[in-house]
Amino acid sequence: MTRPTSSIVAFGVAAGGIAVYSAMDAIMKGLSIASGAYAAVLWRSLAGVALLAPLYLAKRRPWPSAQAFRLHLARGATGGASVLLFFWGLVRVPMAQGVALTFLAPLIALFLAALTLGERIRRAAIGGSLVASLGVLAIAAGQVQARASEQTVLGSVAILIASVLYAGSLILLRRQAQAADALEVALFTSIVLGGLLLAGSPWFGGMPTPAQAPAILGAAVLGSISAVALAWAYARAEAQVLAPVEYTAFVWSALFGWLVFAERVSPWTVAGALLIILGCLVAVRKRVAGPQTEAAL
Repeated sequence: MTRPTSSIVAFGVAAGGIAVYSAMDAIMKGLSIASGAYAAVLWRSLAGVALLAPLYLAKRRPWPSAQAFRLHLARGATGGASVLLFFWGLVRVPMAQGVALTFLAPLIALFLAALTLGERIRRAAIGGSLVASLGVLAIAAGQVQARASEQTVLGSVAILIASVLYAGSLILLRRQAQAADALEVALFTSIVLGGLLLAGSPWFGGMPTPAQAPAILGAAVLGSISAVALAWAYARAEAQVLAPVEYTAFVWSALFGWLVFAERVSPWTVAGALLIILGCLVAVRKRVAGPQTEAAL
């Protein structure tokens, strides 16, 4: 059993995990540009297994339960497809714009929860989705004004699809973090993802060069730290408390995109991100009805 942890502490740990993950995004974008998203995600996953497996074995942990293993498989596959599409798209769009589009994930998660768990979709969620849609249109308008290339448009579409898959992985993460500890979650997610990608490596993968080894190791370390931090936080606080922390990634992605790739954040991207964030906050806000308070997911 874990000791009670305040929501503020869990939120802070999750925020740190997002910052670390954003730094990893910058490294992974560089690797994806050089060798392709498939190879970059494969290398990072295998390096993550190599880093986390000794820690897991040293603690002499038992094999995951059947329920936990099914969740590891489901989230590894869902999250893996999301990560692959995200980095494929991130090669083709600025980091800040790509991350802004992923902010749709918490909103999409509300609708997925309704479909999978039978929960009622509130008016706030519908209103929030309309506001967030305006944000997506604002980003699209920025691409039209900038006369974006076909590859840039395809990159944005890939990230939108990744957001849908990531929303599903958020729901699975909450269940996964309650069935297993943070180290097990991080390790077996990497194992599942690495195993799935290895199956296609003869066609899509490739061997990294020695010069890429530090970047791969760095991405694996940062990704593992972020995964453990987020799993730890989600095991100790509700998703509705932690969902807003995702939005801090926009600041980090804009910073790393500017520092590493000299990317400029357009006013359209900023406006779109703010509308998407506003839509998500509207959708998950607490509503008071008489003496009772109804909270969103």
